[in-house]
Amino acid sequence: MTTAPIIITGVPRSGSSMIAGVFKICGAFTGAMDGEDRSFENIHIRDEVVAPYLKSLSADPGCQYPLPDIKHMPIPVDWGRRIDGCLAKDGYSNGPWMYKSSSSSLIWPVWNYAYPDAKWVIVRRRTGDIIRSCMKTDFMKAFRLRQNQRAVGVNDAVEGWKWWVHQFESRFVEMITEGLNCKVVWPERMVVGDYQQMFETIDWLGLKWKSEVLAWVDPKLWKARRGNNSTMVGQSVIKPVIKLEGLGESIDGGVMSR
Repeated sequence: MTTAPIIITGVPRSGSSMIAGVFKICGAFTGAMDGEDRSFENIHIRDEVVAPYLKSLSADPGCQYPLPDIKHMPIPVDWGRRIDGCLAKDGYSNGPWMYKSSSSSLIWPVWNYAYPDAKWVIVRRRTGDIIRSCMKTDFMKAFRLRQNQRAVGVNDAVEGWKWWVHQFESRFVEMITEGLNCKVVWPERMVVGDYQQMFETIDWLGLKWKSEVLAWVDPKLWKARRGNNSTMVGQSVIKPVIKLEGLGESIDGGVMSR
């Protein structure tokens, strides 16, 4: 039996791979990855456990479209055993380990059943920035297709991606309201040189901050810094806000945990 995992999730194109890379540097076990893959997603867990399950739900393993219906989601009782088997194959023995995938938020009840003490890191990015990224990324094709646009009741790709982002956001709200142990992180804070949220998250996860993080992260942020990426007005940083419907509260780019 492994220790409780660190589960990193978020809408695709939100920066979760960069966050996973930080956690790896700071001591989290990742297991097998594809060659020089920088998505930091364990290929055994992805290909042997998660993808077959998503396909069984008639959902896209790539998390584009269609998405799984959380109201009709059987819970595999052997999920934890199968995940532990993948980790053993990768040489895991003890200590903190992580799994990074946008799909985890879409099937969060399954992960929560197997690992109720997991620590969840929800990576957030502004909706408009995600949509722009999807529109210019070749492999993000789902809502270029008219049949998918019609299926979700929209008239163009931009509205399709907006609908899609909101599906993920609704899962994040469910996770928080159901009491999962979550923290929300905004990578764009690091664009303006603010690493405080990352320091706090590393400590919360029981990892050890390494100075190598800065050398690894900074080159990935230069483009956003050059253009400011709409995160600064003059010298003032705009703090993103997540509205939690039904809770009467919001998270101003910060964290929520129980």
